[in-house]
Amino acid sequence: MNGTNVSSRVLDRLTDEWDALTPEAQKAARYVLENPADVGVSTVREIAEAANVKPNTFVRMARQVGFEGYEDFRAPFREAIRNGAVSFPDRARWLQDIRRSGDLGGLYADMADAAIRNLEETFAGIDAGALKAAAEAVWGSRQVFTLGVGVNNANARNFTYLASTGMTRFHAIPRPGSTPVDDLAWADRRDVLIAMTCHPYRAEVVAAIRIAREQGMTIIGISDSPASPVIRAADHGFVVAVDTPQFFPSSVSTLALLETLLSFVIAVASDEIVERVETFHRRRHQLGIYVETPE
Repeated sequence: MNGTNVSSRVLDRLTDEWDALTPEAQKAARYVLENPADVGVSTVREIAEAANVKPNTFVRMARQVGFEGYEDFRAPFREAIRNGAVSFPDRARWLQDIRRSGDLGGLYADMADAAIRNLEETFAGIDAGALKAAAEAVWGSRQVFTLGVGVNNANARNFTYLASTGMTRFHAIPRPGSTPVDDLAWADRRDVLIAMTCHPYRAEVVAAIRIAREQGMTIIGISDSPASPVIRAADHGFVVAVDTPQFFPSSVSTLALLETLLSFVIAVASDEIVERVETFHRRRHQLGIYVETPE
């Protein structure tokens, strides 16, 4: 919640009483839940303006969840600021607290530590210029094929879906009933292959990369080692950290890298892509796909 470590009892009250709140009070509560760090430094008028509600709405909301008024409601958030708890806590102390929390506290702490460390190591080892070059290759291509099998199949499809909200000719492979090699049969130097696999490396991904190179495609490789056959064969290679206490490699860094690559593609693209994304989501709202919430 935006880095704040304010006592969860206040935020828990808001979620517990959510259904009993009026629609306007829910707007106020939503703002607090999503921006708790703002509460301790904002007057009732300031926070009401930010949440697009009347100041009295915040007063009524505070009273409904058990406080005398907004100032009483704001007090725990101000206390958190005085205690220096509004920034991300010291990791070592935080993880130690988790480990003491119960039988599975140690596992929870190990998983959290691994996820944070993987992200730090991944982004520390990647140059923004290299991501920009890969993004320019994607934007300048005729077609983009995103290849992942096993757990990476979901990662590839997630990237393709997000990209397709603003761009066309993105394909997650292998397609149902097909193989990666078949899906690349008519691809050529105008196309890009984004391929990902971690140790033990999947043979069908390595084979597809070999075919892609023979056909002159630009290859963006994502794997867990500079020595990976995916990285060694790629025009743009990115190493992700995947260590985890569990059996399967972590996907946290892979997903974060793909999201960052997509953000770079949008950044280097023409202004047309912004209009496409807005049109895509406007149409989905018109079709009633989303649950509408008060603004």
